Amino acid sequence: MPFKDILVHFDGGLRDPVRLDLAARLAVSHGAHLTGLYVADTSLPSWLEASALAYADATDADALVSRLEQGVREGAAQAEAQFNERRRQDGFQGEWRLVHGRLAATVALHARYADLTIIGQDDPQAPRPPESTDFIARMLFTSGRPVLIVPAFGNFPSLGERILIGWDGGREAARAVNDALPLLEKAQSATVLAINPQSGTNANERVPAADIALHLARHGVRAIANHTVAKEIGEADVLLNEAFDTSADLLVVGAYGHSRFREMLLGGITRRLLQEMTVPVFMSH
Repeated sequence: MPFKDILVHFDGGLRDPVRLDLAARLAVSHGAHLTGLYVADTSLPSWLEASALAYADATDADALVSRLEQGVREGAAQAEAQFNERRRQDGFQGEWRLVHGRLAATVALHARYADLTIIGQDDPQAPRPPESTDFIARMLFTSGRPVLIVPAFGNFPSLGERILIGWDGGREAARAVNDALPLLEKAQSATVLAINPQSGTNANERVPAADIALHLARHGVRAIANHTVAKEIGEADVLLNEAFDTSADLLVVGAYGHSRFREMLLGGITRRLLQEMTVPVFMSH
């Protein structure tokens, strides 16, 4: 079943057109309704409130807030123009939303009413405010929907033609594969890679990942099962190396993490992938 409702997040940055390009192509390919979302988060970072504003008079504080609001308005207007122009060119059905609120919570809320949400990797050259550093984690663990994360660098002329699946037989991996079926069914090829497979993780012990590849074949997905033993390097690096070696244009993996009080923490493999990703990554939790 194709995606019918796709959400793409805009932040007014230089990577907005890249995410929009991928989102528009997916919307056309799947006949989906595409929603462009810009969150006007004008709350001041806590570190700024605790330091600069503590020593500023009311006039300075008002000027700072005004500049922040002006920047948000300009970023939103630019993003909306890009979205509307692409909708005019491609003819997909869609809508634009400008919403005020906290970034992570607001995007997660809107994501619950979409089949797929497209967001960007954290850009080290343009980091998000301190309150939003857990943006990707909150999207993964609180939205209840799959997320497509677009790297902070590079362009991606194809998406989902050659898909690499990271498979460990666990719940998160199974959820990611199921959620990615609309992409997998359109793929030219798909490789299911089990890294350092352990006994008992697959119903068919002779060939790790063979059972999930067979399941995908019943959906019409041209999938092959593969496995590797790599004890000296991390699993995330193995996946990234394999994606490069096979010219994969999409990586599908389960998102791993755990709760610590009210803070969402990413597991080591997930965090590494999100830091070093070179191709778009499709994740579910």
